[in-house]
Amino acid sequence: MEERVITNLLKDVKIPKMVKVRQKFERNRINKDDIPNVIFSQLENEKFSSLIKPGMKICITCGSRGISNIPLIIKTIADFCKNKGALPFVIPAMGSHGGATAQGQRDILTSLGVTEETIGCEIKSSMETVVVGHTVVGDIRPEEVEVRIDKNAYEADGIILCGRIKAHTAFRGKYESGLMKMMTIGLGKQEGAESCHKNGFKYMARLVPEFGRIIMKNAPILFGLAILENSFDETCRIIAMTPDEIDKHEPELLKESFQYLPKILIDECDVLIVDEFGKNISGEGMDPNVTGAFATEYASGGIKAQKRAVLRLTEETHGNAHGIGLADAVSRKLFDNMDFEITYPNSITSTVLDFSKVPVVMINDKETFQVCIKTCTEIDKEKVRIVRVKNTLDLEYIYVSEGMIEDIKKNPRLEICSEPEELVFDSYGNLNI
Repeated sequence: MEERVITNLLKDVKIPKMVKVRQKFERNRINKDDIPNVIFSQLENEKFSSLIKPGMKICITCGSRGISNIPLIIKTIADFCKNKGALPFVIPAMGSHGGATAQGQRDILTSLGVTEETIGCEIKSSMETVVVGHTVVGDIRPEEVEVRIDKNAYEADGIILCGRIKAHTAFRGKYESGLMKMMTIGLGKQEGAESCHKNGFKYMARLVPEFGRIIMKNAPILFGLAILENSFDETCRIIAMTPDEIDKHEPELLKESFQYLPKILIDECDVLIVDEFGKNISGEGMDPNVTGAFATEYASGGIKAQKRAVLRLTEETHGNAHGIGLADAVSRKLFDNMDFEITYPNSITSTVLDFSKVPVVMINDKETFQVCIKTCTEIDKEKVRIVRVKNTLDLEYIYVSEGMIEDIKKNPRLEICSEPEELVFDSYGNLNI
């Protein structure tokens, strides 16, 4: 009965025809075949190569993001260590992701193509941590907290950090997502991440580098490889840095990364539709820096939209819908694949429950479109402005409603690639995504 009533409420809402649009971004990149040479040429520098001795147990970090070429990058680092006579192994460095379980984190690496077979070395997945220092968090009620890192990493003879540098999705600072955060949150596992998040995102800009410096001082961090990606989610730079260089140069690399940040080259719309959502795409499933929907007051940016909707979870996210609270509506197929046991640990650890609040759940994709259109206010319903994207990483091609065509023609960075076409829904009201 409830579904029939909702369907009747939405039956007169017209979904406009859509056109395919190409967004034009610069495309500097490293060819995949060249990646091993790029990494080896940097690590053969004496300041890096001299740190790796025969017989050393070397821990290499690998996070939960869908970083381009990550299996090859990790394998190449391991190969370099083996060439020096060392014994490399990899750990999942991803805070509370994977449901805050060792197997869940191993499963995430597998979904990213990082297995013992593909990287040629052992993967040690554990949630056990050790204390490497202390610091104080909070201004109103200052409290001493522990700085923790993965036990396997701590007991290694050396740690090599590997991670992408880019804008964070919930705060702004000199250090956001990068090697400092890889140490603080990634290496920290659930316990370390919880310590850093304890007083909320208000303090993250200060605490991420503060925790990172404590870790570099008290744990065997050898060096790090920072990855920058272009607007096409492709590797464009790999930079090896000593701990001192991480501290000094990561802010510069963060500024550079903002130039490559994938974005929607349209300032505003009425409705934003995101086809797929997941932790392999962004920490919040869909990057707020693209969608313009943030769960905290400490970051801003992205497209301005009245309503935002998501249609599916990616397979790689393993049911983790952390960040879904940033949407206004979702299709039932997404909700049915949401695993609360996997989703909630991220939100609890971050202290921001809004990340996982469940939006309006519609029975199918068609009604997800319709409810967003119907609930927009002060818009021209005959020329509703809809932008639809596959996800917030894959943004070369997007779809816009036909009412936006004239605006698109005025933007030299946008190119119309099709005639207006009706969306095709199956007999269940869903799109073939």
